[in-house]
Amino acid sequence: MNFGRILVLSLNVFREVVRDRILYIIGFYALIVVASMRLLPEFAAATEDKMLPDFALAFMSGLGVIVAIFIGTSLVNKEIEKRTILMLIAKPISRSEFIAGKFLGLSAVLTVLVLAMTAIMLGCLQIAKVSYSVQAITIALIFLLLQLCLIAAVAITLGVFTSSLLATALTFGIYLMGSITQDLLKLGNISRNPVIERITQAIYLILPDLSRLDFKNEAVYGLQALPSSMTLVANAGYGIFYSVMLLSLAILLISKREF
Repeated sequence: MNFGRILVLSLNVFREVVRDRILYIIGFYALIVVASMRLLPEFAAATEDKMLPDFALAFMSGLGVIVAIFIGTSLVNKEIEKRTILMLIAKPISRSEFIAGKFLGLSAVLTVLVLAMTAIMLGCLQIAKVSYSVQAITIALIFLLLQLCLIAAVAITLGVFTSSLLATALTFGIYLMGSITQDLLKLGNISRNPVIERITQAIYLILPDLSRLDFKNEAVYGLQALPSSMTLVANAGYGIFYSVMLLSLAILLISKREF
């Protein structure tokens, strides 16, 4: 792989997405969080110090997932549908560089989006005089970014061999199922039914366990709620490995396609 060509591709993706959509999303996030800062005390004044960061982090996660899915599924698919991929791969750009560039560009977009929304959230917490743990929130945001990058890898992989609409629906389904895989595994164990246990175990092994990258609740309740450093490292490694595996699959699939 030539990292110079990958960097050029990723910069093109970053410029295109930032120019078209990201500023509106950041503005929308700021509007909703500022409104919640005003409205939440009316409903739960006693728990405002927990509800405001909890809502801000959850809303940040939701917007990030939407961006990762809708942009990720179209990044490769629109190049295929418009036949512009023919011009790209006709140049000295390999298909693996093409996938890597698209993924890194979208990851850069997600990073900027999370950083901008984090600045807005922390500003609102300061104005509302809500106490929070900087370290716990930082850890939660790092893992949120890993989760979004993993979802982006899923979206790009599905976008290689399906239509944008189907890839979007499938990625949303994987996101929803991946968020509850541990619960499904526990449900299978409780059922005492060998068939159900095997099905839930297969789902757990195949789908990404997104709960391993979700520390929003821990960020709200501080450092004492966080797992050990070894668990954090293991979970981060899991997210990175799963993303690399998906991108490798996307490269394999696009290498088999004839354009």
